[in-house]
Amino acid sequence: QVQLVESGGGLVQAGGSLRLSCVASEGTLNTYNMGWFRQAPGKEREFVAAIRRRGGSTNYADSVKGRFTISRENAKNTVYLQMNSLKPEDTAVYFCAAGPMSTIWSEIGNPTRYDYWGQGTQVTVSS
Repeated sequence: QVQLVESGGGLVQAGGSLRLSCVASEGTLNTYNMGWFRQAPGKEREFVAAIRRRGGSTNYADSVKGRFTISRENAKNTVYLQMNSLKPEDTAVYFCAAGPMSTIWSEIGNPTRYDYWGQGTQVTVSS
């Protein structure tokens, strides 16, 4: 069992930066692939970024490539999402998720491939 807690959200102006953190309050993350997703009001949850169990491979949604960076520190049981050059359209609740390392990498953006989810943290980008 894994319990995930996100933090680091807030209000920022367009062009600014935020760093989200996801910590496992129970369980360990070093046996899971980790992902970040987001959900804006009235929209479906969408994939943002993912990182393999050992951090060797990452994947990003086209909308955030070159602006966001996912990383992890397994020793600290923590995954990060560094968000730079934020845009108003990045406004959403951001969730981290843990999924089995057996997931085919081409499926890493599919939310149904994740077993554990955090409660989310709000990111609001003003224009």
